[in-house]
Amino acid sequence: MEKEFNIQEYMTKGVERVVADALKATLKDPKESAFMLGFAAASSKASWKRKRAEEKGEHVPPFLIASITSKCNLHCAGCYSRCNHATVDAEPVSQLTDEEWFGIFEEADDLGISFILLAGGEPMLRRDVIKAAGKKKNILFPIFTNGTFMDEKYFNLFDECRNLIPIMSIEGKKEITDTRRGMGIYDRLIKNMDELNRRGLIFGASVTVTKENVREVASDDFLNELSGRGCKAVIFVEFVPVTDESRELAPAEAEREYLKREIDRLREEKPEMVYISFPGDEKGSGGCVAAGRGFFHINSHGGAEPCPFSPYSDVNIKNASLREAMHSPLFTALQSGDILMDDHEGGCVLYEKRELVKQLMENRIA
Repeated sequence: MEKEFNIQEYMTKGVERVVADALKATLKDPKESAFMLGFAAASSKASWKRKRAEEKGEHVPPFLIASITSKCNLHCAGCYSRCNHATVDAEPVSQLTDEEWFGIFEEADDLGISFILLAGGEPMLRRDVIKAAGKKKNILFPIFTNGTFMDEKYFNLFDECRNLIPIMSIEGKKEITDTRRGMGIYDRLIKNMDELNRRGLIFGASVTVTKENVREVASDDFLNELSGRGCKAVIFVEFVPVTDESRELAPAEAEREYLKREIDRLREEKPEMVYISFPGDEKGSGGCVAAGRGFFHINSHGGAEPCPFSPYSDVNIKNASLREAMHSPLFTALQSGDILMDDHEGGCVLYEKRELVKQLMENRIA
């Protein structure tokens, strides 16, 4: 009989693997290694908190995604966030305050959440929120940034607060990066990487995988260059089309299978970097890990959503605790139903099944 899948065990081991890989990747930097050793201890304690909660019938995900602003200065081709109107040019109104975000970080620490991914918009526009995150040393904060606002003050902050890890978005080499993200962006990213490396700071890269760049971004040539500049983690995020015009960019099954084989190879042959694939790594988890199974998303206005690709919310952090949001009617319904486990064409199952998710939310609110 096939062993029943245990999401808590899977996610706990996933966190432990990321920490162990990061430790191996930073052995040549004593200051970074000292931080990672301390974080490994904090991560172990957080894992214990989640396990105790599980024994009492409460599931706590080890990850959160926090979109701390809806403003961005770039207009990347096919950006899902702009197409969903979650990212805008104008100065946002009614966003969560710095104090509200810090309260979320504190409660997350108490619950045993180990990682909070800071996203946007462009998260580095909210310097005070990032400074507040730096104070929560038990939590690792990967910051998914376009890299255009990185300056001396940020370099100093990253040096002081080693739990803040910039993850810079890059699409491959110069031509394809500048084509999708804007002229001059690639050179800016390389300059940032070289400065971070010079200072002995850990950083990573986030790659949106499309039909156009999949072979380039999984190539030894591209990844060797990142590694040589000091990059310690590469996060491959499969492009999710949210308009008919951008559908041709989405990887098909052949590209997804190719990427999976290459990531398996890279983990064996190039262990100096950590490789994470979304949603590819979810296949080993028994289905989508959004909606609180492994993580959930808090948007810039406080709405608790299953995932950035599934912008539906029935509870807001402004008038609910993180624990209450974690057990929202929508999340509970998604976890107890079949949608997260459904077969789908690839990419994000919640986006593909968005009409069902929307109907589910409306039924719960009604």
